[in-house]
Amino acid sequence: MSGTPLSGRRVAEVLATSTGGVGTHVRAVVPAVVAAGAQVLVCGAAPTEELFGFRAGGAEFAPVGIGAGLAPVADVRAIVELRRALTGADLVHAHGLRAGLVAAAALRAPGGRRRPLVLTLHNALPEGGGLQRRVLATAERATIRGADVVLAASEDLAENARRLGAPDVRMAPVSAPALPPATRTRDDVRAELGLADGRRLVVAVGRLHPQKGYDVLLDAARSWADGPLVVIAGDGPLHHELQDRITAERLPVVLLGRRDDVADLLAAADLCVLPSRWEARSLTAQEALRSGTPLVATRTGGLPGLLGDAAELVPVGDAGALATAVTRVLGDPARARALAEAGLRQAESWPDEAATARTLVALYRELLGSPDGSA
Repeated sequence: MSGTPLSGRRVAEVLATSTGGVGTHVRAVVPAVVAAGAQVLVCGAAPTEELFGFRAGGAEFAPVGIGAGLAPVADVRAIVELRRALTGADLVHAHGLRAGLVAAAALRAPGGRRRPLVLTLHNALPEGGGLQRRVLATAERATIRGADVVLAASEDLAENARRLGAPDVRMAPVSAPALPPATRTRDDVRAELGLADGRRLVVAVGRLHPQKGYDVLLDAARSWADGPLVVIAGDGPLHHELQDRITAERLPVVLLGRRDDVADLLAAADLCVLPSRWEARSLTAQEALRSGTPLVATRTGGLPGLLGDAAELVPVGDAGALATAVTRVLGDPARARALAEAGLRQAESWPDEAATARTLVALYRELLGSPDGSA
């Protein structure tokens, strides 16, 4: 695509430590940006390349240690590393607030040339108080105001960015990759999990992190001692804490660790559950609906707009409501079928990865419409 504003231009995609949605999103858009003629550099923690394979998508990769939480000494080191890596970059796109904080600081080099900064907000700041939360809130405001364009994965994120003074806020739905076909039969998966004939299977997918609300899911599971088996596919910092509870309380829950066969798990499941405290455009929710798996999720963030009437929604943090909704759907085959069918219809209304990538390519062209980066 020579002759386009992206031909020969250097675009940097920056992300913090990621094991899930953000890394998946960046990996999905890299080939389209490369195909548009750009040289793409992905900057992130070394394990993200091992996990997502950005180089295989046509990008260069520069290891930059941007962690998930504030760490002043490590952040200063990351700013220096990123500033060095961004030499020659014409446009910088930071995915997530942590990446945005480091990228904005790296671009503020004295005497440096002006490069457009795009910031995609994938998540909201965690609720609560404390010094770290106040520091993050202050940094969030400065970073959002300093970005040329803020892309928001959900309307509530967009509203917050406008409130904080972002000069240009746009919606940028983050699509889930197409779910590969299941490679094993429902019976094979259920046999692996040790399910007796007739026992129901509830699947949750996501990193073991406070945001995901798995503590609430365990609370709900107390009432399912003789009911469904709950399996959670994912790993993270809460693994030992959750496992200790499961063991001590004899809960019908199994932690599977990180899995590459989510399509198989969803195909074998009677229900998918998403108990998160906050989500924008949850990849798990999208995968569940696209696979025709009934979904019970929390009414939070961008989920109501994403899911419409195609899922049972419950209040955040309400274990009783979650338990009741799961029991109701599992006990009503007609309702489960209706949710599955509604989910497939709802999924057809979402942009796919190709549409998401086209949106980004168009934005990059807009911002790099002339050699100095001005439109």
